[in-house]
Amino acid sequence: MDSDGFVIQSSKYRLGDFFMPRDLPIGNGRVLINFDKDYGLRDIYYPHVGQENQTLGHLSRFGVWADGDFAWVGSEWSIERKYLKETLVTDVVLKHERLKLELRVHDTVDYVYDLYVREVHVFDRSGQERQVRLFFHHDFHIYENEVGDTAYYDPKTESVIHYKKNRWFLTSAAGPRKFGVEQWAAGNKEINGCEGTWRDAEDGELGCNGISQGSVDSTIRTSLTVAANGEAVAHYWICFGNCYEQVATIHDRVRERTPAYYIPRNQNYWRLWVNPEHIDFQNLPQKVIDLYKRSLLIIRTQIDEGGAIIAANDFDIARFARDTYSYMWPRDGALVANALTRAGYRDLAERFFKFCGDVIKEEGYLLHKYNPDRSLASSWHPWIKDGKPDLPIQEDETALVLWSIWETFKRFRNVEFMRPLFKKLLRHGAQFLVSHSDPETKLPLPSYDLWEERYGVHLFTVASVIGGLRAAAGFAHALGEVDNYKTYLDTADEIHQAMVKYMWSEKDKRFCRMATRTADGYNLDMTIDSAMYGLFAFAGMSPHDEKVKATMDAVQDRLWIKTDVGGVARYENDYYHQVSNDVGNVAGNPWFICTLWLARYNISSARTGGNLKEAVKLLEWVANHALPSGVLAEQVNPYTNEPMSVSPLTWSHADFVTTVHEYLQKNRQLMAEAVFEHTITPV
Repeated sequence: MDSDGFVIQSSKYRLGDFFMPRDLPIGNGRVLINFDKDYGLRDIYYPHVGQENQTLGHLSRFGVWADGDFAWVGSEWSIERKYLKETLVTDVVLKHERLKLELRVHDTVDYVYDLYVREVHVFDRSGQERQVRLFFHHDFHIYENEVGDTAYYDPKTESVIHYKKNRWFLTSAAGPRKFGVEQWAAGNKEINGCEGTWRDAEDGELGCNGISQGSVDSTIRTSLTVAANGEAVAHYWICFGNCYEQVATIHDRVRERTPAYYIPRNQNYWRLWVNPEHIDFQNLPQKVIDLYKRSLLIIRTQIDEGGAIIAANDFDIARFARDTYSYMWPRDGALVANALTRAGYRDLAERFFKFCGDVIKEEGYLLHKYNPDRSLASSWHPWIKDGKPDLPIQEDETALVLWSIWETFKRFRNVEFMRPLFKKLLRHGAQFLVSHSDPETKLPLPSYDLWEERYGVHLFTVASVIGGLRAAAGFAHALGEVDNYKTYLDTADEIHQAMVKYMWSEKDKRFCRMATRTADGYNLDMTIDSAMYGLFAFAGMSPHDEKVKATMDAVQDRLWIKTDVGGVARYENDYYHQVSNDVGNVAGNPWFICTLWLARYNISSARTGGNLKEAVKLLEWVANHALPSGVLAEQVNPYTNEPMSVSPLTWSHADFVTTVHEYLQKNRQLMAEAVFEHTITPV
């Protein structure tokens, strides 16, 4: 742990010591379900995306019995984890050599009802007719603890129900011969040496205990007969609600329509959702187009119905940090909302801005992070610094929300939506950015950086503040507020001039990462940081400006990972999950967002279509280093390409979407310019 209380992972640790990366997220804005690399069901979030995790990351198993032999799905199976094309319906293929079985499984969360459905196609590979039994285990920790849960068999619905207070989960199954569970077990776990009811399943039979209370789990069974070299289908589902009547009503709908109804229903819905309008992807490779659409779908799973855009919902990170990424960071949310705006999803972006308007302080700043229910989330930023009161903020979070909402308004011109937000969110936010500055130098006052590691005046933050103030000026101009327009624009120009004056190093011929105030100026931290891309992304500097070019050239030269994996590190000697001390070749682990920032610089600075080729290569790099499902983690191992830290990271997918749109826009522009030049007749 460093002096500011941040946990530092030693380079001796590896991926397997901490993380089981999440994959195949499926959800509907209220229910979110994650699987791990062994297709184990790990996270069940309800009633908010990111709040509460009703399993606390504990494994809920899926087992198969045939011919007296039993196997839990896991490492002894061959597992292919993908989605059905352009949907949030999984397409998982499981093969077991000893059992001579192949399973093809589809999972989905219904887009209307709080209902998770799994469809299991069982194929015989032995050449003989067989009875196959499927077992579904549940390790709930309702309200994120194991105390006081109840699991019982409900004869009315022929299901096993888990409940505590206002959280009810009905679990059931159906095979060809029976709707409802055939056998069940409810028992204790994690106390008195009890492992759980999953152990009861391994002989192919369950004890049918009627109820258990305290720290409990359950397992249910359904059976099917599979013809020689044939196929049979079974289903399993969980209904979510706040009382018995709610889950029973959803269960009745499953009975009426049959569980098979919900797989094609959700296939069709998500294909419509991810293709709202025609996009000419021009000459982009198919793998890039596929990942673009997959990214939009994965982003959707990470957004709560109440507007919170959650950074990541991989609970295993809690084993490392004793906290998670299941929060709304205003910075991440603003950048994700911008990606959604570019892709045409106005409603999702506007819900996020409504959330920000509800939580912004009267003084005009947003705090570190928030829970999906709008309550203030955990934080490590102190309210006192060097014995004096200080704001525990990252100023870029406030600035980028203003920048992002202006970008959305420019595209959709939704004046009615903006009207209630203008005063509290935009005007108050802008006034805070104006006032939160050094009266002598005009640079913003110190705050924490976007990486949440350092306190000072950061280049990325300064660029964000410039972008936020210019966005506020745009709104003020549109509404005829001449005085505010001038104040915001003049302040942005002053900060821009101060940035060039104080944060450019003549000695190093590039911008600094961070400036620390002294009695007569600033000490400069010249560590090369990929976040310097904010110069052209938010501060409005030309990518052809010599200072910007020199800085970004240093980023490319110093932060590109010189292994077979490649990619761009966050900054020089990045300690977070560090796996290599060879800093000369591996400045840090490659991050998807940092690699995409380099692609965006290549796009922004391109003068011909040929200049865009490097950006396409980087988009392909991202696609090639994603999980087979298309999920993007936060970072990858620089030697093995294993996903590291949380997976998926919403920001990774959002920046991919943004980069694709910037590429398409720039390519259209360059093609139009080429046509124009070709058609001009010389005088």
